Amino acid sequence: MAALLAASLGLVTVSSLPTPAFAATGDVRDNKIKTPPKGTRVYVVANKITYDARTKIAVAIGKVVLTYGKYELVATRVSYDQKNDKMTAVGEVRLTEPSGNILEAERATLMNNFKDGFAEHLRLLLTNNATITADYATRQDGYLTVYENVVYTACKECRLSSGKPLWQLKSREVTHNEKEGVIYHRDATFEFGGADIITMPYFSHADPTVKRRTGFLTPKFSYASIYGLGVETPYFWNLAPNYDITFRPVFTTDQGVLAKAEWRHRLANGEYNVDVAGIYQLDTNQDPPGDTHLRGSVRTDGSFALNRYWNWGWDGTLVSDQEFMDKYKIDSRDEAINQVYITGLRGRNYFSAQALNFEPLDPDEVDDFYPYAVPYIQHSYTFDQPVLGGEFGYSWNVYSLHRTDSILGTDPRVNLIGTDLGTDQTRGVANLNWQRQIINGMGQVITPFANLRGDLYVTENLPDDNGLTEESETTTRFQPTAGLDARWPFLANTEGGQHILTPVAQVISSTNEEREDDVSDEDSIAVNFDASSLFLHDRFNGLDRYEGGTRVNAGVLYTFLSQNGGFLRASFGESFHVAGENSFEEDSGLEGTNSDLVTAIAWQPWDSVRLSYQARIEEDFSDINVQEAALSLNFDRFSGSISYASLKADPHVDRPDDEQQVWGAVGWNFSGGWSVYAGARYDIEDSKLLKDTVGIGYNCDCFNFRIFYEEDRADEDEKVDRSVLFSIDLKSLGGDDVLPAP
Repeated sequence: MAALLAASLGLVTVSSLPTPAFAATGDVRDNKIKTPPKGTRVYVVANKITYDARTKIAVAIGKVVLTYGKYELVATRVSYDQKNDKMTAVGEVRLTEPSGNILEAERATLMNNFKDGFAEHLRLLLTNNATITADYATRQDGYLTVYENVVYTACKECRLSSGKPLWQLKSREVTHNEKEGVIYHRDATFEFGGADIITMPYFSHADPTVKRRTGFLTPKFSYASIYGLGVETPYFWNLAPNYDITFRPVFTTDQGVLAKAEWRHRLANGEYNVDVAGIYQLDTNQDPPGDTHLRGSVRTDGSFALNRYWNWGWDGTLVSDQEFMDKYKIDSRDEAINQVYITGLRGRNYFSAQALNFEPLDPDEVDDFYPYAVPYIQHSYTFDQPVLGGEFGYSWNVYSLHRTDSILGTDPRVNLIGTDLGTDQTRGVANLNWQRQIINGMGQVITPFANLRGDLYVTENLPDDNGLTEESETTTRFQPTAGLDARWPFLANTEGGQHILTPVAQVISSTNEEREDDVSDEDSIAVNFDASSLFLHDRFNGLDRYEGGTRVNAGVLYTFLSQNGGFLRASFGESFHVAGENSFEEDSGLEGTNSDLVTAIAWQPWDSVRLSYQARIEEDFSDINVQEAALSLNFDRFSGSISYASLKADPHVDRPDDEQQVWGAVGWNFSGGWSVYAGARYDIEDSKLLKDTVGIGYNCDCFNFRIFYEEDRADEDEKVDRSVLFSIDLKSLGGDDVLPAP
């Protein structure tokens, strides 16, 4: 009987009507063939099946499972009228469609190979977790379904105390056109929190098969000191599956319309985007630059693969003035690094070439002091065959850098005491390096290493101690280095976990640094001596300077690995300059025979708690020159972090005064989906609150809402920039990305 029912159903065939994946609206659809191909047979599993040869009606009873292609129908009773090609299912009917949608009903009738049908007292579970509940539904032509007396919602867990969903759409009639991928509502009332908010005679939105569709996105609301109240009304134009544009005009009360747009384009070997913004300011007294009405910015970036080893790309920003992007909440960077680059990586071979331009986005910085570098090239290669039993390689680096004006170290606008910079400098650096790791029978790890370096500089207009400049000077330098790194790890297992104690000693000897006053120090001004750089062979950050003389670095590393996954890591050490000329300036921590002591601790007893601390301390413990501490907590409903930093003055690196700041943030999910957030940064030395933020939000399975208030006092003019950011998203009705927490 089961075979007879399957055979009778299998006689009915229908040709598939494919839905275009890219319609005139530029929709990107996730289509699946809903009608099984010709010849697809039906498989039936049931407790009992009967067939009346006279009426040609087959009946399956019990737990009936009917499979037809990717359709699956489950019911307690299914009858099939072969004469009229009509199937009727009753009793806890559940129909799973090829798209993934699930129809639940008390009674359903299907005809014409599932293309037409009727259902009573039904619920449709869409693949985007939204639900359509209706009294009746009629399906026509395999793609058009009309529902009557409908409730639409995406809320499953997000419900009121009465059991109602947080929001729902009540409509007299809903039409789902699967060819267009649109759900149309007629005489719809939007209900939120149990109250009627708005009634619309007509409303439509995309169904789950539409991943991107042309149309308006969720508006966003904001407030900023410069423009007052603002409403952003994004419009997404899906021009093709691989490129689109989003218009984001912001209508403001004080400055008119801030025009914004973003173009995105994906190609076969990469992608790029262009982000533009501009405004004709109505009130020019609100903010610099003086009486300028027109302000704007353009940023574009892209990345493309030439083949499996080579990539190229760019990142560029162009602004009308240095404050525009920050004041209008477009970009919070302090500087823009504009670049065009190409990189190659294959095994042990790496190459990078860039054209760089640095542009300040902070009004306190002098634009003429920022350089551009064309080109900036790096290459390194490590041979795959051992040399003298060790690893051997070479590297080279070339740049040609240019700026408008020379910089005197005494210029108060830059605060780089003792550092003079020229207008132009071309540099070439070549290195040969070798190292070999040896592990002896006692478990000691001994690594001898050597390096041979040569430099060539051509410098223009570099000021001397009297402020006079040389038009052009050529400088060559040569430095060999040899050293030995010795480590002896001791391991112990205890009941609580594993302990690893590793004493470390290094001896490094180089020729003295030569002619450092004859070159412009462009990339090695800042020296961050801490526990992470204690055992580096050269403690300068760049290549314009190098560490000379003979030094001994000594310290101890300790690691504890707990059985519960927690850990404790600590280090402590010091550097000794024992011979030759010391290359480091005062206040760097490395300027004397004995360096400052450096230490660092990271402790994470559980996944939810992490504490870190690092410091640079005078050798006699008389003072702490640098210290940083941070504590982060992350529990079920509570998360927070607090950080502290204290740095002694160092005029050589644009830090003329002591700095001491504390900052932190806290978030608390206090009730269901409700959460609050607060953050602040405080300058202890100046007794000044630099920045503070407070916000509240609600997040559940169908709704996301956030509002933040922020004050920024970081500018030297003591002005307070105030802003409010607001975001709301009703999931499944279409929208943009939700505003992230600061």
